[in-house]
Amino acid sequence: MINFLAKHLIKDYKNYADTTVRGKYGILCSSFGIFLNILLFIAKLLGGLLASSVAMMADAFNNLSDAASSFISVLGFKLAGKKPDKDHPFGHGRLEYIAGLIVSFLILLMGFELFTSSIDSIRNPKTVDGGIIPLSIMAAGILVKLYMYLYNHAIGKKISSPTMEAVAKDSLSDMISTFVVILSIVFSHFTSLPVDGIGGLIVAVFIFKTGCESAKDTIDPLLGLPPEKEFVDAIEEEVLKFDGIVGIHDLVVHDYGPGRVMISLHAEVPGNRNIFDLHEVIDMAEFTLNQKFNCLTTIHMDPIDTENKRLAALKEIAKEEAQKIDPNCSIHDVRMVPGDKQTNLIFDIIRPHSCQFPEAELKEKLSVSIKKRESDVNCVITVDSPFTE
Repeated sequence: MINFLAKHLIKDYKNYADTTVRGKYGILCSSFGIFLNILLFIAKLLGGLLASSVAMMADAFNNLSDAASSFISVLGFKLAGKKPDKDHPFGHGRLEYIAGLIVSFLILLMGFELFTSSIDSIRNPKTVDGGIIPLSIMAAGILVKLYMYLYNHAIGKKISSPTMEAVAKDSLSDMISTFVVILSIVFSHFTSLPVDGIGGLIVAVFIFKTGCESAKDTIDPLLGLPPEKEFVDAIEEEVLKFDGIVGIHDLVVHDYGPGRVMISLHAEVPGNRNIFDLHEVIDMAEFTLNQKFNCLTTIHMDPIDTENKRLAALKEIAKEEAQKIDPNCSIHDVRMVPGDKQTNLIFDIIRPHSCQFPEAELKEKLSVSIKKRESDVNCVITVDSPFTE
């Protein structure tokens, strides 16, 4: 159904990277989710009243909260699609993450409310009348939530939307919780234990767990995550295709919301090449990255000495010794200043967050190990933190 609606309602519906198309997919899926959740709420509420089941009525109100969550998602996608303005020059894309965070809080709130009502049901149990109609409603609810999970997960992957992934996870949790309610209604016929309240308690735990996971998935991009390794590798591969660029470092990816990514990096170029030719190469590399990854790219040109054999040898030694200390260490911006009595080797080292040595100790260990191999070398080291790992 979603694919059919998208094909007829969204222009250029297969262009998932386009911000306008993303927004329309988000609004379409969320609006359809509101419709389905309201239907489930009405059906389960009537079934819960008919069966006198606290767990079933709680599950019904869970669907009502899902409808409210979908409404917030619609607002989030709508606001996130606004164009940049003077107060928000990088756009409003992160509003989608905020919408996802609000959805997560609503899920947590519903889990807490269900937890308290289930405790009350355990303390004051009531007879549950589990007929064929309530059970049929709950079984149909599982099928509807399965469909919602499938389309939200599939579209969320295509448009890289953490909000839709949060909704998909909530649908999956709803399927499990509804199944627990069915079991509690069935088992209530065979035991005097307050299985209805126990079932509601289990449902509450599932809902709360889903809310915590969804909150984490939306908070992480707001705080700032390192780019995925595959993305970093793809950027490096594309940049190194250009003649005149021999290496890159200090790659930084800023995420201002889906479709609003900014990339900055340092490109190493031979210092003996014509600067105007190299500038043209850098411009072409920026343009290519912008087109291929739908981003805004800034490349800083770093000239390096590619002909000095001593410098090349010292650079290799520094690289080897750094990786002996920690395999994830890397060096860049290597320069050499020869003197009568000693040679200053100046470079930056990227210290990974997992490195067990503090900055001062890392610099000391590396300086000593290099000096053991090249006694005339004095190291001048700057320690950088990684933006990618």
